[in-house]
Amino acid sequence: MEPHKCVYYLCLQIAVAEYLSCDLSYKLSPEDVLLTSGCTQAIEIVMSVLGQPGVNILLPKPGYPKHEAHAVFHKMEVRHYDLVPERGWEVDLEAVEALADENTVAIVITNPNNPCGSVYTYEHLSKIAGTANKLGMLVIADEVYGHLVYGNTPFVPMGVLGETVPILTLGAISKRWAVPGWRFGWITICDPKCILKETKVFHSLRSFKMLTTEPATFVQGAIPHIMKNTNDEFFTKIINLLKETAEICYNEVKEIKCITCPSKPEGSFFMMVKLDISQLSDISDDIDFCRKLAKEESVMLLPGTALGMENWLRITFASDPPKLKQGLGRMKSFCQRHQSQFN
Repeated sequence: MEPHKCVYYLCLQIAVAEYLSCDLSYKLSPEDVLLTSGCTQAIEIVMSVLGQPGVNILLPKPGYPKHEAHAVFHKMEVRHYDLVPERGWEVDLEAVEALADENTVAIVITNPNNPCGSVYTYEHLSKIAGTANKLGMLVIADEVYGHLVYGNTPFVPMGVLGETVPILTLGAISKRWAVPGWRFGWITICDPKCILKETKVFHSLRSFKMLTTEPATFVQGAIPHIMKNTNDEFFTKIINLLKETAEICYNEVKEIKCITCPSKPEGSFFMMVKLDISQLSDISDDIDFCRKLAKEESVMLLPGTALGMENWLRITFASDPPKLKQGLGRMKSFCQRHQSQFN
Protein backbone atom coordinates (compact mmCIF):
# COMPACT_ATOMS: atom_id res chain seq x y z
CA MET A 1 0.00 0.00 0.00
CA GLU A 2 1.32 3.45 -0.93
CA PRO A 3 2.44 5.68 2.02
CA HIS A 4 -0.38 8.23 1.67
CA LYS A 5 -2.93 5.44 1.46
CA CYS A 6 -1.48 3.84 4.60
CA VAL A 7 -1.97 7.09 6.52
CA TYR A 8 -5.54 7.43 5.23
CA TYR A 9 -6.34 3.81 6.11
CA LEU A 10 -4.95 4.37 9.61
CA CYS A 11 -7.26 7.36 10.10
CA LEU A 12 -10.22 5.16 9.22
CA GLN A 13 -9.06 2.45 11.62
CA ILE A 14 -8.74 5.05 14.37
CA ALA A 15 -12.27 6.33 13.73
CA VAL A 16 -13.80 2.84 13.91
CA ALA A 17 -11.70 1.86 16.94
CA GLU A 18 -12.78 4.99 18.83
CA TYR A 19 -16.43 4.44 17.93
CA LEU A 20 -16.43 0.81 19.11
CA SER A 21 -14.34 1.53 22.22
CA CYS A 22 -17.11 3.75 23.59
CA ASP A 23 -19.00 0.61 24.60
CA LEU A 24 -16.01 -1.26 26.04
CA SER A 25 -14.06 -1.14 29.29
CA TYR A 26 -10.78 -1.16 27.37
CA LYS A 27 -9.51 0.73 24.34
CA LEU A 28 -9.20 -0.89 20.96
CA SER A 29 -6.11 0.02 18.98
CA PRO A 30 -6.29 0.87 15.26
CA GLU A 31 -4.53 -2.38 14.39
CA ASP A 32 -7.37 -4.28 16.06
CA VAL A 33 -9.67 -3.11 13.24
CA LEU A 34 -9.73 -4.54 9.71
CA LEU A 35 -11.90 -2.62 7.24
CA THR A 36 -14.11 -4.56 4.86
CA SER A 37 -16.59 -4.03 2.05
CA GLY A 38 -19.61 -4.56 4.25
CA CYS A 39 -20.29 -7.30 6.78
CA THR A 40 -20.55 -9.92 4.04
CA GLN A 41 -16.86 -9.53 3.23
CA ALA A 42 -16.09 -9.63 6.94
CA ILE A 43 -17.81 -13.03 7.16
CA GLU A 44 -15.94 -14.22 4.07
CA ILE A 45 -12.53 -13.22 5.45
CA VAL A 46 -13.07 -14.84 8.84
CA MET A 47 -14.33 -18.10 7.33
CA SER A 48 -11.45 -18.10 4.83
CA VAL A 49 -8.87 -17.81 7.61
CA LEU A 50 -10.45 -20.35 9.96
CA GLY A 51 -11.61 -22.81 7.33
CA GLN A 52 -9.73 -26.01 6.61
CA PRO A 53 -10.68 -29.68 6.24
CA GLY A 54 -11.28 -31.41 9.55
CA VAL A 55 -12.42 -28.42 11.60
CA ASN A 56 -15.97 -27.57 12.57
CA ILE A 57 -17.83 -24.41 13.50
CA LEU A 58 -20.99 -23.95 15.58
CA LEU A 59 -23.79 -21.92 13.98
CA PRO A 60 -27.22 -20.98 15.36
CA LYS A 61 -30.48 -22.48 14.15
CA PRO A 62 -32.27 -20.44 12.94
CA GLY A 63 -29.43 -18.34 11.60
CA TYR A 64 -28.14 -16.14 8.82
CA PRO A 65 -27.57 -18.33 5.71
CA LYS A 66 -24.36 -16.59 4.61
CA HIS A 67 -22.53 -17.77 7.72
CA GLU A 68 -23.16 -21.36 6.71
CA ALA A 69 -22.56 -20.79 3.00
CA HIS A 70 -19.10 -19.34 3.56
CA ALA A 71 -18.21 -21.94 6.21
CA VAL A 72 -19.12 -24.82 3.90
CA PHE A 73 -17.33 -23.21 0.94
CA HIS A 74 -14.16 -23.09 3.02
CA LYS A 75 -14.44 -26.77 3.90
CA MET A 76 -15.61 -26.49 7.49
CA GLU A 77 -18.10 -28.90 8.98
CA VAL A 78 -21.13 -26.96 10.20
CA ARG A 79 -22.81 -27.99 13.44
CA HIS A 80 -26.04 -26.26 14.42
CA TYR A 81 -27.01 -25.39 17.96
CA ASP A 82 -30.58 -24.41 18.76
CA LEU A 83 -31.93 -21.01 19.75
CA VAL A 84 -34.75 -21.62 22.22
CA PRO A 85 -38.01 -19.80 21.31
CA GLU A 86 -39.50 -20.17 24.78
CA ARG A 87 -36.50 -18.43 26.32
CA GLY A 88 -36.45 -15.43 24.02
CA TRP A 89 -34.30 -17.29 21.46
CA GLU A 90 -31.40 -17.70 23.87
CA VAL A 91 -28.54 -20.04 22.96
CA ASP A 92 -29.00 -23.63 24.11
CA LEU A 93 -25.68 -23.85 25.92
CA GLU A 94 -26.10 -27.52 26.82
CA ALA A 95 -26.40 -28.27 23.11
CA VAL A 96 -23.27 -26.21 22.44
CA GLU A 97 -21.27 -28.28 24.91
CA ALA A 98 -22.58 -31.50 23.38
CA LEU A 99 -21.70 -30.42 19.84
CA ALA A 100 -18.20 -29.06 20.43
CA ASP A 101 -15.03 -31.16 20.30
CA GLU A 102 -11.29 -30.65 19.92
CA ASN A 103 -11.79 -29.65 16.26
CA THR A 104 -14.29 -26.86 16.98
CA VAL A 105 -12.71 -23.52 16.07
CA ALA A 106 -15.50 -21.06 16.86
CA ILE A 107 -19.10 -20.39 17.75
CA VAL A 108 -21.05 -17.73 15.83
CA ILE A 109 -23.66 -15.60 17.58
CA THR A 110 -25.79 -12.86 16.06
CA ASN A 111 -26.87 -10.09 18.42
CA PRO A 112 -29.24 -8.30 17.92
CA ASN A 113 -30.57 -11.28 16.08
CA ASN A 114 -31.53 -11.87 12.48
CA PRO A 115 -33.97 -13.65 12.02
CA CYS A 116 -35.45 -13.76 15.53
CA GLY A 117 -35.39 -10.12 16.65
CA SER A 118 -33.95 -11.09 20.04
CA VAL A 119 -31.40 -9.14 22.09
CA TYR A 120 -29.16 -10.97 24.55
CA THR A 121 -28.64 -9.78 28.11
CA TYR A 122 -25.20 -9.29 29.59
CA GLU A 123 -25.81 -12.34 31.78
CA HIS A 124 -26.53 -14.57 28.80
CA LEU A 125 -23.58 -13.23 26.82
CA SER A 126 -21.38 -13.91 29.84
CA LYS A 127 -22.56 -17.52 29.90
CA ILE A 128 -21.79 -17.86 26.18
CA ALA A 129 -18.30 -16.44 26.72
CA GLY A 130 -17.71 -18.74 29.68
CA THR A 131 -18.82 -21.78 27.70
CA ALA A 132 -16.60 -20.84 24.74
CA ASN A 133 -13.63 -20.36 27.07
CA LYS A 134 -14.28 -23.73 28.71
CA LEU A 135 -14.41 -25.44 25.31
CA GLY A 136 -11.33 -23.63 23.96
CA MET A 137 -12.95 -21.88 21.00
CA LEU A 138 -13.24 -18.25 19.99
CA VAL A 139 -16.48 -16.34 19.54
CA ILE A 140 -17.49 -14.71 16.25
CA ALA A 141 -20.03 -12.02 17.10
CA ASP A 142 -22.06 -10.72 14.16
CA GLU A 143 -23.25 -7.34 15.43
CA VAL A 144 -24.30 -5.72 12.18
CA TYR A 145 -27.58 -4.76 13.92
CA GLY A 146 -25.72 -3.33 16.90
CA HIS A 147 -27.66 -0.61 18.80
CA LEU A 148 -30.84 -1.22 16.78
CA VAL A 149 -32.77 -2.14 19.94
CA TYR A 150 -36.11 -0.85 21.19
CA GLY A 151 -37.27 -3.29 23.89
CA ASN A 152 -36.37 -3.70 27.55
CA THR A 153 -32.96 -5.28 26.91
CA PRO A 154 -30.13 -2.86 26.07
CA PHE A 155 -27.53 -3.75 23.47
CA VAL A 156 -24.33 -5.10 24.99
CA PRO A 157 -21.45 -5.76 22.58
CA MET A 158 -19.83 -9.16 22.95
CA GLY A 159 -16.48 -7.38 23.07
CA VAL A 160 -17.06 -6.45 26.73
CA LEU A 161 -16.22 -10.09 27.48
CA GLY A 162 -12.93 -10.06 25.60
CA GLU A 163 -11.07 -10.77 28.84
CA THR A 164 -12.98 -14.06 29.14
CA VAL A 165 -12.55 -15.36 25.59
CA PRO A 166 -11.10 -14.03 22.31
CA ILE A 167 -13.80 -12.40 20.19
CA LEU A 168 -14.00 -11.40 16.55
CA THR A 169 -16.72 -8.78 16.19
CA LEU A 170 -18.22 -8.22 12.73
CA GLY A 171 -20.07 -5.01 11.99
CA ALA A 172 -21.01 -2.42 9.38
CA ILE A 173 -22.62 0.96 8.96
CA SER A 174 -25.40 -0.43 6.76
CA LYS A 175 -28.07 -0.99 9.40
CA ARG A 176 -27.60 1.60 12.16
CA TRP A 177 -27.01 4.41 9.66
CA ALA A 178 -29.49 2.96 7.13
CA VAL A 179 -27.02 2.95 4.22
CA PRO A 180 -26.87 -0.70 3.05
CA GLY A 181 -25.45 0.18 -0.36
CA TRP A 182 -22.37 1.88 1.06
CA ARG A 183 -20.64 -1.44 1.78
CA PHE A 184 -18.43 -0.41 4.68
CA GLY A 185 -17.80 -2.88 7.48
CA TRP A 186 -15.16 -4.20 9.84
CA ILE A 187 -13.66 -7.10 11.71
CA THR A 188 -12.65 -6.11 15.23
CA ILE A 189 -10.26 -8.23 17.29
CA CYS A 190 -11.51 -7.94 20.88
CA ASP A 191 -8.69 -9.80 22.56
CA PRO A 192 -7.00 -7.78 25.34
CA LYS A 193 -5.03 -10.86 26.47
CA CYS A 194 -3.52 -11.13 22.94
CA ILE A 195 -4.35 -14.83 22.62
CA LEU A 196 -5.10 -14.50 18.91
CA LYS A 197 -1.72 -12.87 18.32
CA GLU A 198 0.03 -15.76 20.01
CA THR A 199 -1.87 -18.33 17.94
CA LYS A 200 -1.25 -16.45 14.66
CA VAL A 201 -4.97 -15.94 13.96
CA PHE A 202 -4.47 -12.18 14.19
CA HIS A 203 -1.59 -12.33 11.70
CA SER A 204 -3.55 -14.56 9.32
CA LEU A 205 -6.52 -12.18 9.30
CA ARG A 206 -4.31 -9.19 8.54
CA SER A 207 -2.41 -11.09 5.83
CA PHE A 208 -5.57 -12.33 4.13
CA LYS A 209 -7.09 -8.86 4.24
CA MET A 210 -4.15 -7.60 2.17
CA LEU A 211 -5.39 -9.82 -0.69
CA THR A 212 -8.91 -8.42 -0.76
CA THR A 213 -10.53 -5.24 -2.00
CA GLU A 214 -10.99 -2.16 0.16
CA PRO A 215 -14.27 -0.29 0.76
CA ALA A 216 -15.08 2.30 -1.90
CA THR A 217 -12.92 5.41 -1.61
CA PHE A 218 -15.78 7.92 -1.48
CA VAL A 219 -17.33 5.97 1.41
CA GLN A 220 -14.01 5.88 3.26
CA GLY A 221 -13.90 9.66 3.11
CA ALA A 222 -17.23 9.93 4.90
CA ILE A 223 -16.64 7.45 7.73
CA PRO A 224 -14.70 9.58 10.26
CA HIS A 225 -17.27 12.37 9.89
CA ILE A 226 -20.41 10.25 10.26
CA MET A 227 -19.03 8.26 13.20
CA LYS A 228 -18.14 11.39 15.14
CA ASN A 229 -20.90 13.76 14.10
CA THR A 230 -24.13 11.82 13.54
CA ASN A 231 -26.47 13.23 16.16
CA ASP A 232 -28.65 11.25 18.53
CA GLU A 233 -31.80 12.59 16.89
CA PHE A 234 -31.00 10.57 13.75
CA PHE A 235 -30.63 7.32 15.70
CA THR A 236 -33.66 8.01 17.87
CA LYS A 237 -35.86 8.52 14.80
CA ILE A 238 -34.86 5.12 13.41
CA ILE A 239 -35.33 3.37 16.76
CA ASN A 240 -38.76 4.92 17.27
CA LEU A 241 -39.86 3.83 13.80
CA LEU A 242 -38.67 0.26 14.38
CA LYS A 243 -40.37 0.20 17.78
CA GLU A 244 -43.62 1.28 16.14
CA THR A 245 -43.44 -1.24 13.30
CA ALA A 246 -42.38 -4.06 15.64
CA GLU A 247 -45.42 -3.32 17.80
CA ILE A 248 -47.70 -3.27 14.75
CA CYS A 249 -46.31 -6.55 13.47
CA TYR A 250 -46.50 -8.31 16.83
CA ASN A 251 -50.08 -7.17 17.51
CA GLU A 252 -51.34 -7.96 14.02
CA VAL A 253 -49.79 -11.42 14.05
CA LYS A 254 -51.58 -12.21 17.33
CA GLU A 255 -54.86 -11.80 15.43
CA ILE A 256 -53.96 -14.57 12.96
CA LYS A 257 -55.04 -17.96 14.34
CA CYS A 258 -52.57 -20.16 12.47
CA ILE A 259 -49.50 -18.08 13.38
CA THR A 260 -47.83 -17.74 16.78
CA CYS A 261 -44.99 -15.44 17.79
CA PRO A 262 -43.18 -16.93 20.81
CA SER A 263 -41.16 -13.84 21.62
CA LYS A 264 -41.79 -10.16 20.94
CA PRO A 265 -38.91 -8.68 18.91
CA GLU A 266 -36.60 -6.27 20.73
CA GLY A 267 -33.95 -5.62 18.10
CA SER A 268 -33.13 -5.68 14.37
CA PHE A 269 -36.20 -5.65 12.11
CA PHE A 270 -37.22 -9.28 11.93
CA MET A 271 -39.35 -11.75 13.83
CA MET A 272 -39.81 -15.52 13.62
CA VAL A 273 -43.33 -16.93 13.89
CA LYS A 274 -44.59 -20.50 14.11
CA LEU A 275 -47.00 -21.68 11.39
CA ASP A 276 -49.66 -24.22 12.39
CA ILE A 277 -50.31 -26.09 9.15
CA SER A 278 -53.11 -28.14 10.75
CA GLN A 279 -55.34 -25.06 10.77
CA LEU A 280 -55.04 -24.56 7.01
CA SER A 281 -56.93 -26.61 4.47
CA ASP A 282 -54.70 -26.64 1.40
CA ILE A 283 -51.23 -25.59 2.60
CA SER A 284 -48.63 -28.35 2.84
CA ASP A 285 -45.75 -26.53 4.55
CA ASP A 286 -44.07 -23.15 5.05
CA ILE A 287 -42.69 -23.06 1.51
CA ASP A 288 -46.13 -23.73 0.06
CA PHE A 289 -47.56 -21.04 2.34
CA CYS A 290 -45.06 -18.43 1.16
CA ARG A 291 -45.46 -19.37 -2.49
CA LYS A 292 -49.25 -19.09 -2.42
CA LEU A 293 -49.18 -15.92 -0.28
CA ALA A 294 -46.91 -14.24 -2.82
CA LYS A 295 -49.07 -15.38 -5.75
CA GLU A 296 -52.43 -14.45 -4.23
CA GLU A 297 -51.60 -11.37 -2.15
CA SER A 298 -48.21 -10.11 -3.42
CA VAL A 299 -46.83 -10.40 0.12
CA MET A 300 -43.34 -11.85 0.49
CA LEU A 301 -42.19 -13.78 3.55
CA LEU A 302 -39.14 -15.99 4.03
CA PRO A 303 -40.02 -19.64 4.71
CA GLY A 304 -38.38 -20.94 7.86
CA THR A 305 -37.06 -23.97 5.97
CA ALA A 306 -34.49 -21.64 4.39
CA LEU A 307 -33.20 -21.00 7.92
CA GLY A 308 -33.38 -24.58 9.14
CA MET A 309 -36.82 -24.18 10.78
CA GLU A 310 -39.58 -26.05 8.96
CA ASN A 311 -43.05 -24.54 9.29
CA TRP A 312 -41.78 -21.25 10.65
CA LEU A 313 -41.80 -17.89 8.88
CA ARG A 314 -39.54 -14.86 9.02
CA ILE A 315 -41.34 -11.54 8.81
CA THR A 316 -39.54 -8.28 8.07
CA PHE A 317 -41.10 -5.11 9.46
CA ALA A 318 -38.61 -2.59 8.05
CA SER A 319 -41.37 -0.73 6.27
CA ASP A 320 -43.45 2.39 6.76
CA PRO A 321 -46.44 1.66 9.05
CA PRO A 322 -49.27 2.04 6.46
CA LYS A 323 -47.64 -0.41 4.02
CA LEU A 324 -46.83 -2.81 6.83
CA LYS A 325 -50.43 -2.79 8.06
CA GLN A 326 -51.65 -3.36 4.51
CA GLY A 327 -49.31 -6.32 4.03
CA LEU A 328 -50.24 -7.90 7.35
CA GLY A 329 -53.91 -7.35 6.56
CA ARG A 330 -53.46 -9.24 3.30
CA MET A 331 -51.71 -12.05 5.14
CA LYS A 332 -54.60 -12.25 7.63
CA SER A 333 -57.13 -12.42 4.77
CA PHE A 334 -55.06 -15.13 3.10
CA CYS A 335 -55.02 -17.23 6.27
CA GLN A 336 -58.77 -16.80 6.77
CA ARG A 337 -59.42 -17.82 3.17
CA HIS A 338 -57.34 -20.97 3.56
CA GLN A 339 -58.53 -21.82 7.05
CA SER A 340 -59.55 -25.44 7.52
CA GLN A 341 -63.27 -26.03 7.99
CA PHE A 342 -62.47 -28.14 11.03
CA ASN A 343 -61.03 -25.15 12.96
